[in-house]
Amino acid sequence: MNNSESLKKNRQFQFVYKNGRSRADKYLVMYIKENGLGMNRIGISVSKKIGNSVIRHRVKRLIKESYRLHENIFNSGLDMVIVARQRAGSAGYYEIEDSLLRLAKLHEMIKVYL
Repeated sequence: MNNSESLKKNRQFQFVYKNGRSRADKYLVMYIKENGLGMNRIGISVSKKIGNSVIRHRVKRLIKESYRLHENIFNSGLDMVIVARQRAGSAGYYEIEDSLLRLAKLHEMIKVYL
C-alpha cells in the first residue's frame, strides 16, 4: 500500500461511519468519505462474530491484499472503511476481491482510462 495509509483511531472510523456513504454486498460493507489529502486512507473492521482470531486475521489479510493489488485504479483523496460481514469468514480470495471491486464500482471510485 504505497499511496495509502491506515485509519487507526476510533474517531477516524466513527467520522467515516457518520459522514460517509455506504454500499454493501454479501461479503463486505464499504463506507467512503472524501478527505482532501490527495491520498487514500483505509480502515478494515472484522467483528468477533466472523470467527476466532485466525479467521478474522485471514479475512483482514485478504481484504488488504485485494486492495493493495488494485490500489492504482482507485481515485485518490478518500477515507475508506471496509467492514467484513459474517459470510466473509468462509469466503476465498477471489470472492473478497470481486466484492471489493464491485463496491468500488458502485461508489464510482475507480479511475476511468480513456
